[in-house]
Amino acid sequence: MIRTTHTGSLPRPRDLVDMLIARDAGADAAGIEDRIKGAVEDVVRQQKEIGIDVVNDGEMGKIGFAMYTKDRLSGFDGQSSWVGEERPEMRDHPDFAERWRAATNQGIMTNPACSGEITVKDHEAIRLDIANMRAAAGAAGVALDNVFMSAASPGVIAHFFANQYYPTREAYIGALADAMRHEYEAIVDAGMILQVDCPDLAMSKHSVFANMTVPEFRKVAGLSVEALNHAVARIPADRMRMHICWGNYEGPHNHDLELKDIVDVVLQARPAGLVIEGSNPRHGHEWRVWEDVKLPDDRYIVAGVIDTTTNFVEHPELVAQRLLNFARLVGPERVMGGSDCGFGTIATMATVTPTVTWSKLRSLTQGAEFASRALSAD
Repeated sequence: MIRTTHTGSLPRPRDLVDMLIARDAGADAAGIEDRIKGAVEDVVRQQKEIGIDVVNDGEMGKIGFAMYTKDRLSGFDGQSSWVGEERPEMRDHPDFAERWRAATNQGIMTNPACSGEITVKDHEAIRLDIANMRAAAGAAGVALDNVFMSAASPGVIAHFFANQYYPTREAYIGALADAMRHEYEAIVDAGMILQVDCPDLAMSKHSVFANMTVPEFRKVAGLSVEALNHAVARIPADRMRMHICWGNYEGPHNHDLELKDIVDVVLQARPAGLVIEGSNPRHGHEWRVWEDVKLPDDRYIVAGVIDTTTNFVEHPELVAQRLLNFARLVGPERVMGGSDCGFGTIATMATVTPTVTWSKLRSLTQGAEFASRALSAD
């Protein structure tokens, strides 16, 4: 039986989004902790009802999958910006760049920069996340072995938050790894599976490091993998999985790094699970990488078989076909069905509507059933 999961963020209730925005801006967000707790309980129940096997909290309490860390770590009092038009795909498609600017506040997203020493300043936030997830899992009848919780990798934090303090990128990434170790270990110590979000290992090539050659970028990615391995050194590999992607946005993606050019670097990371895109039009063909690359015996793939950037609802038969492509190469016992990315990676920028999200996830579970029956008949 092929099991199912997803990548992390799920649709947040509108009132909760407003509360998260207010809190992020430093305004009063009275009642937000109770609202988060209720939202986590609801989203876990919904996942259980539609048959998702390995569930999570939907990242209900996070403003963004990486941005939340600025409130948990010290040192982020500077300001940096990321300019969308600098991407090569934007230069190739100026009409798309114009649309991008309109949708993302003139094409610029501002984030804090690292301007001081990075340490853990809020030890309670992850404990509250865990308590909310424990309560929701108990209410829904979900065992903690079937719960995952996501956390930003050192590399993806560095992707969004510029370094204005540490003398080298290596020192910056190392400080982030030391600080994030607390959160990673807390999740696993609570009996849950840790998912480390590492989209930087692919996404950074066509954005932050667009002018690098592939060999040069592989060294950058290798440094991020080394930092991650340092941070999770005390965690068993089979209690972790890692998410890789090329950016969760609907766009050209015609300068994306190919999976075959980075897969060996990715496989040097310690987590046993690889959560990776497998359905969008730019990367849906890359299941064939596993024809030439042997997946290590102690590893498994969470294959993205539903897209998170369009409101098309995949047919369950298509989901089954995608799962079978992976299963027949690496073995069905080492494949799970998942999503290409999250459905609300940033609370304010969801593309797929909530009802469509849940319809997509139903297709995921139905497609996994179809694929499982097909494998039994083989």
